[in-house]
Amino acid sequence: MSDDADSEDADDARDALAWETTDSDVAYDCPGFDVVHEDVVLPDGTESDFDYLDEAPSVVVLPLTPQGDVVVIEEWRQAVKRVNRGLPAGGVEDADADLADAAHRELTEETGYEAERVKKLASFEPTNGVANAHHHYFVAYGCTPSGEQELDFNESIRVEETTRDALRGALRRDDLRDGRAALALLYYEAFGPEAEFRA
Repeated sequence: MSDDADSEDADDARDALAWETTDSDVAYDCPGFDVVHEDVVLPDGTESDFDYLDEAPSVVVLPLTPQGDVVVIEEWRQAVKRVNRGLPAGGVEDADADLADAAHRELTEETGYEAERVKKLASFEPTNGVANAHHHYFVAYGCTPSGEQELDFNESIRVEETTRDALRGALRRDDLRDGRAALALLYYEAFGPEAEFRA
């Protein structure tokens, strides 16, 4: 963690709205996340408790082919019991040198495509009321199917290419339900290629 991040955390801990954590333990663990239980004291002195999902940082990749099409995945999502159209995404692993390395790896593992280069777009906390997840968004340029797909045992994924126009249409029709894919597309569309210089 950078010195700036440490300073921001210290400032947040002194904010009048901050909760004080008096005890913390893992109530449940499983592959992908832990459920953390904390005893807390609220700003008015009330003692309470709080549970949240503890997740490793993740990368989300908006892969663009040399022709400007988007590489998308279709994946079964058991929680909502349907096939979900989205983008390659996954947790950062210990072997990843940095976030960009994780973006390259996830892209190839889930799609078999390799990128000439990736650029950071932005970082978001998608559900910070119930989880500490950090999603780091990248755009991947020059993506071609030159690698080898290496799916996890519990991943069922189809890969295809589509246009940004088609994805925008799906978003307008409420057919693009994946929040990570929608956010990546909207952010890129809002700021254009110059978005890469904002992060």
